[in-house]
Amino acid sequence: MERGLYSHSDVPQLLVIDGQQRLTSTTLLIAALVSELNVRSAENTSVIEGTNAKKLATYYLCNDAEEGDLYYKLLLTKADDKELRAIIDGEVTHDDDATSRVIQNYQFFKEKLARLSNGQVSEIYLGLQKLLIVDIALDRERDNPQLIFESLNSTGLDLSQADLIRNFVLMGLEPKQQNALYERYWFPMESDFGNGEYSWLFNQFMRDYLTLKTNKPPRINDVYEAFKKYVSSSQLDIEDVVADVRKHAQFYIAFSLEQEKEQKLLEAFQDLNAYKVDVSYPLILELYHDYDSQILTLDEFIECVRLIESYVFRRYVCDIPTNSLNKTFASFARSIRKSSYLESFKAELISLTSYRRFPSDSELNRCLQHKDMYNVRSRAYWLRRLENHDKKERISVENYTIEHVLPQNKNLSSQWQQALGDDWQSIQEEYVHTIGNLTLTGYNSELSDRFFTESEIWKAVSLVVHSL
Repeated sequence: MERGLYSHSDVPQLLVIDGQQRLTSTTLLIAALVSELNVRSAENTSVIEGTNAKKLATYYLCNDAEEGDLYYKLLLTKADDKELRAIIDGEVTHDDDATSRVIQNYQFFKEKLARLSNGQVSEIYLGLQKLLIVDIALDRERDNPQLIFESLNSTGLDLSQADLIRNFVLMGLEPKQQNALYERYWFPMESDFGNGEYSWLFNQFMRDYLTLKTNKPPRINDVYEAFKKYVSSSQLDIEDVVADVRKHAQFYIAFSLEQEKEQKLLEAFQDLNAYKVDVSYPLILELYHDYDSQILTLDEFIECVRLIESYVFRRYVCDIPTNSLNKTFASFARSIRKSSYLESFKAELISLTSYRRFPSDSELNRCLQHKDMYNVRSRAYWLRRLENHDKKERISVENYTIEHVLPQNKNLSSQWQQALGDDWQSIQEEYVHTIGNLTLTGYNSELSDRFFTESEIWKAVSLVVHSL
């Protein structure tokens, strides 16, 4: 699509709607070919009849008479453009420690070409000449590039929902406004999410953001369509929408990637994430927004996060189905009276009934006595929480293992059988994986399946067990 009006004396500037990856890959291969020809020409070796490194660079990589952006035939997004320019300018060597995918792929092509004979290098060039380029240009005034982009994308490898949203936001704008929005909001947001490293999390964020805004969680593959509906119904200017998305993305990064600066709040996020309570993220987004707006204090925010953690953990122990949690958290914030935030938050939790209820202490205690707490997800989570309860310095338990006081080995020793009585098998089966029979230890190999009176270590552990 034409980027803007230009005369015949100008370098034509076009926005690429489809084919960016193929253009980039081909450019990198040609750049690698230019580098290899320079190496071989230094050895007085004629490789390709009718062309050389300078001609290839001038024809396909740069506009030799221009300066600045117009010097380069292909410009990438801000995340990758610096690396591509360095490649074309000959500033990238094989010894560079590349973290950029652009440079990694360029070096891949260079390594392959270096192993080829002159004849094979010539075949690569002839193969490039046989590429068929389909060039379809759109008129900004008459064509809708986003609709055409969507139809093209539907026939190939699906783009991420976040990529579709980005194109929807930017493609319909004039170049100046498009650049301003991208530089100010979208690029910093992509950088926060690792420029693709956490693209899956970016998609998840957009889903949770829309859940917060619409009180209805869209399916992960319908996020783009849900975003378009939200924009059209919100009646907000597109810049206001993007600015709001950017602001909430910063909140999301703080708790999901644990980049929070407030230590106690960070610890609450870490515990929430350790138990994988990402279903609560839309509600956490709302809480963080109100905390950032000084509607919710830091201590209140921390207590709300702890209550969410407790709510989900208690429900698991009490065998309450979790399939309704996404809807519970999606609409929960609507009922909070923010003039008395924490009290209202607690009241709403307590008022939940039936399969949505917040289990009481008595229900939790009753269920814990018989609940299998060993064969669970994140089973070290609750042991770590017990270990660090009311401690000023958190203890790292990564180097500990989970040990059964009463062994899980069905061939119990005679001492264990005698201690448990005639029904030792049923007693072992009922209690072996319960909370009172599990502990974290660094002495697993020393303890083995021995009776606990045989070991000084177990004598100490038994005191903890009896206290539970």
